[in-house]
Amino acid sequence: MPFDVQVTSYLRNIIDKACEDQKSGIPGVTVVVIDKDGSELLAHSAGKRGTGSNDPMALDNVFWIASCTKMLVGVACMKLIEQGILQLDDGLQTESLCPELKSLKILRPDGTFEDKKRTITLRMLLTHTSGFGYTFFNDRLRQWSYPVGVDEFSGRIEDMKLPLLFQPGEGWEYGVGIDWAGVALERATGMTLNAYLQKHVFLPLGIKDMSMIPNHDMRRRLAYMNSRNPDGTLRARDHLLRAPLVVDLDNQAEIARVFNSGGAGMFARPQEYCKVLAVLLNDGTCPRTGIKLLRKETVDNMFSNQVPQFPNYSRQGIPAAKPDLTNPIPELYPVPGDPQQGWGLTFMLSNGGATGRSNGTVHWAGLPNLWWWADREKGVAGIICTQILPFADPKVLGLWGAIEAEIYKALGQ
Repeated sequence: MPFDVQVTSYLRNIIDKACEDQKSGIPGVTVVVIDKDGSELLAHSAGKRGTGSNDPMALDNVFWIASCTKMLVGVACMKLIEQGILQLDDGLQTESLCPELKSLKILRPDGTFEDKKRTITLRMLLTHTSGFGYTFFNDRLRQWSYPVGVDEFSGRIEDMKLPLLFQPGEGWEYGVGIDWAGVALERATGMTLNAYLQKHVFLPLGIKDMSMIPNHDMRRRLAYMNSRNPDGTLRARDHLLRAPLVVDLDNQAEIARVFNSGGAGMFARPQEYCKVLAVLLNDGTCPRTGIKLLRKETVDNMFSNQVPQFPNYSRQGIPAAKPDLTNPIPELYPVPGDPQQGWGLTFMLSNGGATGRSNGTVHWAGLPNLWWWADREKGVAGIICTQILPFADPKVLGLWGAIEAEIYKALGQ
């Protein structure tokens, strides 16, 4: 049931206040929260479209959702697994589809290399246990990339061809693995990743404002990218994922050259993204159309811990290898008592937390400070969208925690 007027007004006020200070607060944000029926408990935008903009942030603004893309690719891969087209644990299939993976080397801490000893499976790619990393989250990779560097947001597949950080299956490191899962999907289906998602995920759900190649209308509604200076003040900055935004939409050959990034390539309107979260809340079925996107047992598998051998995987910490892109992160989602951490297909599992979420709630984030969660037990999901770098912005983290806590408080009334 929708919240009463008092609760809704209180939640909107929290969001509005977070955007009052346009110099050092949050320039603009959209928050959408849904229940199991797919009904919106809250849909509110506040602040400006970007630092220095006079346009108000609105619900129809389009965000680069970065790593929130990974959940969508997980859904797509699981559809193909249901059909027997992809296999989770067949490393020979994965490396046959992606022969680039066969010759990868492991980059040792001392800068030397060793040979890869086993094949990389799709499960490894989806659970960040393949050995891939990100140069902005890993000092060893960043150092290896000197003096030219690597740009994982260049729109080129060549920037995904990184050395591994450990033997496949022997560790956990957040990285470009799901980009390679997207490549495997493309080669198995003969479709681009964006085209597959449009036809087999978005169209059945009635989603129009979500694409890896935004059309002219989506570009017109794009939220601006911002950066927070070390002193906490805001400034405008160029967009990080530029290639899909400047490609000539009338030139199919040019469009075809843009890498469809399964790890970070999607642009979306937040309300549309929540239509996919509603499917997760409803065991794979869209509550509005009744279309079954995935089987219940598939969603159960996605929500189950795939990495029990790494119970403290996110407590290893993430350095600010590129400080313009990320703050240092001691732990991805601290929970009192330090319970075992889990990773599903493909998102983080959390055992409770301070806000009131259930055990087994899943969540993940996007680099310019977007955060989503889905709680099947309590039938609630939501997303908080900003376009601020570097990642792990304290102001946005504070807003996310406050909103989520108030949502659960209201649900308990």
